[in-house]
Amino acid sequence: MSLFSTAKAVTVFTALGVPAGLIGMPLTLATRDVGWMYRAGQRIAHLGLVAAGIRFDVRGRENIPTDRPCIFMANHVSNLDPPALVPMLPGTPSIMLKKSLMKIPVLGPAMKMGKFVPVERDGDRRSAVQAAKAAAEAIQSGLSLLVFIEGTRSRTGRLLPFKRGPFHLAQSTGAPIVPIALWGTEQMMQKGSAAITPGTAHIRFLPPVSPADHPDRNNLLRAVRESILSALPEHMHPLPAEAANATA
Repeated sequence: MSLFSTAKAVTVFTALGVPAGLIGMPLTLATRDVGWMYRAGQRIAHLGLVAAGIRFDVRGRENIPTDRPCIFMANHVSNLDPPALVPMLPGTPSIMLKKSLMKIPVLGPAMKMGKFVPVERDGDRRSAVQAAKAAAEAIQSGLSLLVFIEGTRSRTGRLLPFKRGPFHLAQSTGAPIVPIALWGTEQMMQKGSAAITPGTAHIRFLPPVSPADHPDRNNLLRAVRESILSALPEHMHPLPAEAANATA
């Protein structure tokens, strides 16, 4: 079943993605407007996952601010998280992602034009400052930002400690944080595998958290973490020792 589901997803991605890239990339380069290509990518990603037998249980879209950019902060349990989540986001938000992804032909240049923010996981302070500056510029230009706040996928599905940089970004820009709880995808594509198993992706957009209400960065982090934890199933909660270290 996994091989069949994976084959259907790949077929959709190839059949729609290649023509979209051939048409969209020259158009994007000519107009310097990545909007058309972004929307096409969202639709293709969604259709590919639907073809693979993935269903979506999405709640809380009414919690997303419509009058200003925001920072979406989601937990991360599978490589399916980005294609499952991004089509559910309004507009054309920027995304924090691994720097290596920016080297993908066609897609990489398009992501640069879309003001995606490359991050080096093991980078030095200089690379971290550059990423923070790029993220702030994206928000100041009117774009929202998606961050997988643990910085990597959880191998067990249990919530990992949060990266602190995005909370500094929220405080410096004043952008509200929309916590997102995501689960189900860990059962559909496990770490180290490209096989897709049908199932349901559960996505919860939770009430926004204002940095102005939490002048201390640690308090802001705890508020967002508690919000996500409250929506996740019990089996995804960290073990007691992990929970103590996560907010220390």
